[in-house]
Amino acid sequence: MDAGALIRRARSGAGFSLRHLAELAGTSHATLSAYESDRVNPSMQTVQRIIRAAGFGLTIDLVPLVGDTGSSRGDELLQVLELAAAFPARHGRKLKYPRFGEHDQSR
Repeated sequence: MDAGALIRRARSGAGFSLRHLAELAGTSHATLSAYESDRVNPSMQTVQRIIRAAGFGLTIDLVPLVGDTGSSRGDELLQVLELAAAFPARHGRKLKYPRFGEHDQSR
């Protein structure tokens, strides 16, 4: 989401007009309009100030993008399968499990 959309969403959520939010944020309504329409790209500090003036907080988090690591999904699958193959598989010929109603698990 871009800064303009974020500011519009905060203003709309607060139920404020451009003029009212601009006054609360200490800027002009023309500047706020330019931010909202993406004609001007505000700094993060400015975005936070406007969002707070609308009565909201802003949190930013980093999330990894799938596929932007330089490897394809097929490569990831191959790596997982290779890892799985590295673990020993030790299975008995007969599967042991408890039977319902019996407490003796030696069968």
